[in-house]
Amino acid sequence: MSAVWRGVVTEFLHVYPRGTRLLAVAGADAERSRAAADALAEALRAAGHEVERAHVDTVDVDALRTELVEPFRAAQEPRVLVVSGPGLLLGEQARGLWNFTLWQMAGDEPPHTVANALVDVTDPAHPFRRFADYCAAPASWGV
Repeated sequence: MSAVWRGVVTEFLHVYPRGTRLLAVAGADAERSRAAADALAEALRAAGHEVERAHVDTVDVDALRTELVEPFRAAQEPRVLVVSGPGLLLGEQARGLWNFTLWQMAGDEPPHTVANALVDVTDPAHPFRRFADYCAAPASWGV
């Protein structure tokens, strides 16, 4: 398991140490989002947390809320739901569903500046954290 995924998990658990928590993994590519979310789920399990995984290819915010998020939160069991999909950070309503968000990218893809964490997975065997702030990102990024 990569130190990057352990580091992201450490950061997530520092801010959200208990309860029902939702973590979204998004990016331009659905399969890369799925792989990154699987790696995060593995790191969360290794840290001793109960994890559920889901993947969505298209985002209907109302359906996502009623079919996935609300039932998960209603269970009241301390666990983490890791959801992957390309459109999970599109629009304020979708972004507001998650406790923590990760944007995965490869090569010269632009970062999504509203994500809590950015991970470059150009080489999936060697992911690395990228840091970008609003001052460094062009105005069109993160839209």
